[in-house]
Amino acid sequence: MAIDRPRLALTVLRICIGVFFIFEGIGKIRWLTDSSILAAQFADWSQTAPSGSLMQMYLQRVAVPGVAIFARLVPLGELSCGMALVAAFWTPLAAFLAFAIMVFLFAGSLFYMDKVRRRREDQQK
Repeated sequence: MAIDRPRLALTVLRICIGVFFIFEGIGKIRWLTDSSILAAQFADWSQTAPSGSLMQMYLQRVAVPGVAIFARLVPLGELSCGMALVAAFWTPLAAFLAFAIMVFLFAGSLFYMDKVRRRREDQQK
């Protein structure tokens, strides 16, 4: 009996990504009851965002006003995508949603790394 290696590789990858999302969701489970954790992070980002930048506009117009909604959607989205990928339930939809979550996380991490770089530059002056 031959092993279908590409299919096996995709299955292992799907399960690993699903486990990653499950653990990310578990790490944010406190956001479900306390949205002030995310609100504090948004406030910190708002203070360091360059005035007039796209990031500052996004934070002021979308993220900060919707913090109560985002604090619940993010952990639930990560947990549900992770469980769906591990269980192979609606895999294409779960993979698309996981991709969308990763795009937003990547954009946030770029902003955070820019903030860290600016702090280092300020400390060196």
